[in-house]
Amino acid sequence: MKIIAKTLFGLEEILEKELIEFGAKETNILNRAVEFQGDQALLYRANLCSRLALRLLVMVDSFQAHNERHLYGKIQQMDWSKYISGKQTFAIDCTAYGERFRHSKYAALTVKDAIVDQLREKTGRRPSIDTNEPDVKINVHISDIHVDVSLDSSGDSLEKRGYRLEAMEAPISEVLAAAMIILSGWNRQTPLFDPMCGSGTIVIEAAMMAANKAPGLDRSFGFERWSDFNAELLENLKQELVQNETKPQVEILGRDRHRRAMAIAERNARRAGVDRNVTIEAGDFMKKEPPFEQGWIIMNPPYGERLNEDDEMEAFYHEVGFKLKHEYAGYTAWIISSNNKALKRIGLKPDTRIQLYNGALECRYNGYTLFAGKRQDQINRD
Repeated sequence: MKIIAKTLFGLEEILEKELIEFGAKETNILNRAVEFQGDQALLYRANLCSRLALRLLVMVDSFQAHNERHLYGKIQQMDWSKYISGKQTFAIDCTAYGERFRHSKYAALTVKDAIVDQLREKTGRRPSIDTNEPDVKINVHISDIHVDVSLDSSGDSLEKRGYRLEAMEAPISEVLAAAMIILSGWNRQTPLFDPMCGSGTIVIEAAMMAANKAPGLDRSFGFERWSDFNAELLENLKQELVQNETKPQVEILGRDRHRRAMAIAERNARRAGVDRNVTIEAGDFMKKEPPFEQGWIIMNPPYGERLNEDDEMEAFYHEVGFKLKHEYAGYTAWIISSNNKALKRIGLKPDTRIQLYNGALECRYNGYTLFAGKRQDQINRD
């Protein structure tokens, strides 16, 4: 079957690599997505194990539609009794681009009416719509006249691992945090440090990676309400994944100057089952010494999105850069921010620049190799 894994901008290539490791075949990179071929076991495994996908869609039909009447007729031609019983609820998630279908909501209503009318005629019952927790979520993507119809196998977004029930203001998403760790090239052996850890998302995701702990073990999925759900297959996969977990041999530390953040991060780590693999402590990055002789820093500092914060943020980022340069020689540091002007005030030349999005904010994710002395002297020695 054809499966489409949705993700964030900039993560398509590393998501493709991850899916191939799971066993995906015939992969093809799309915009914020990767399509591939796989069976039911791979679908379940990808939902359980993917750190980079937002949701996994199973393609059920593709066709062309020139207007709403045509769309209604094409949807009516599909046998929806294979996917939705008379007792189940469903919802439509529709996106439409182009001149033919200008309003996603109208297109979604057309699809909904076609499904309801067909099932009511076949069963004598009108299926119910539930936009909050539907038994079956149907994804419709319309690009001009091309229509893809899929079933959402994930249910809630896969970034909802189940551990982050509490958060500080504007927390980074679990998928983005995992991607930042992977893109940084962290080898799971070098000590990892987040000096502004907030709710603990980055260090928790790192600890889960170090323990080889699948991120989806403690949540449910949309496919569990499908008519072909294989409970035995899912349980066997979960047991296999648990048996493959390991005890990390690396130090992972999250630090934050706000004690409330520290308390939230500790509880989140406990819910994620990695509280023994990660240390959370209170402390101000500007005032405390480096925790390790050498290490890997991944940092999501404040961006200063409020008005009149430009000067304050530029000064803050300058202090961060000064601290890194003079006290963290031997470390590798990665910093994400949407504030490009402030990011330049770090005062260090990045080895790598990657464009990412944190929510709607376009960000730069910069990697720095930190060493004592001048950069040119280090280049000459190398």
